Amino acid sequence: MEKLDHPNIAKLYEAFESHKQVFIIMEYVNGGSLHGYLKMKPNRQMPELEAKFLWIQVVQAIYYCHQRNVTHRDIKLENILLDETKTVVKMIDFGFSTCIPHERKVKIFCGTPSYMAPEIVSKIEYSGPPADIWALGVLLFALLCGKFPFKGQNDKELYSHICTKELICPDHVSPGAKKFLNKIFQKDPERRLSAKDILRDPWIAISNQELEMLSPRHAHGFANNSDLINYEKISHMN
Repeated sequence: MEKLDHPNIAKLYEAFESHKQVFIIMEYVNGGSLHGYLKMKPNRQMPELEAKFLWIQVVQAIYYCHQRNVTHRDIKLENILLDETKTVVKMIDFGFSTCIPHERKVKIFCGTPSYMAPEIVSKIEYSGPPADIWALGVLLFALLCGKFPFKGQNDKELYSHICTKELICPDHVSPGAKKFLNKIFQKDPERRLSAKDILRDPWIAISNQELEMLSPRHAHGFANNSDLINYEKISHMN
């Protein structure tokens, strides 16, 4: 975390240790977790525009990490904090993260079961970034639907459904969001979108008209996030 400096990642300022304890001084984020915020919504579902507004910020943080060979490996609602205005997200908890070249595959079983990608639950060697992308898909699905995309009576059944079941979205999810989610929930990690692909996908763009539909506090947060990545600029990257 000392290597990371991004507006959507909680900043680590200093770390030092005594004989018995390790002290970590971090940025104070006082808006609660995305999990708690979602629980306050009707049916634990977030309007698509607000969900997209917050989720894009998480993707930006992950894109930044992946550019630096950092994989988070535990993306979930509880590991995303909000500022006091509920408009800016801050990622936390890099306890499962790795900092290795992406071409180097690992075989470490870790993360939170409902967010795990098929390659992790299958216990095969995998590259970190695609696993993060799958977890981002679970996160977006949870924001839009108030539930996880795959369920099971126990972990074994859950893992089986992650590997074999097709994604089914509730009727209230827009066609555009359904199509976008299907691009993420590819069982084959090689076919899954990358963070860069996501940021240049037309679905994630928020128009000025849509921005006006958000409350003033959201519009303010959007305008003042200096590292907000314009998807049109991303589309021209090599």
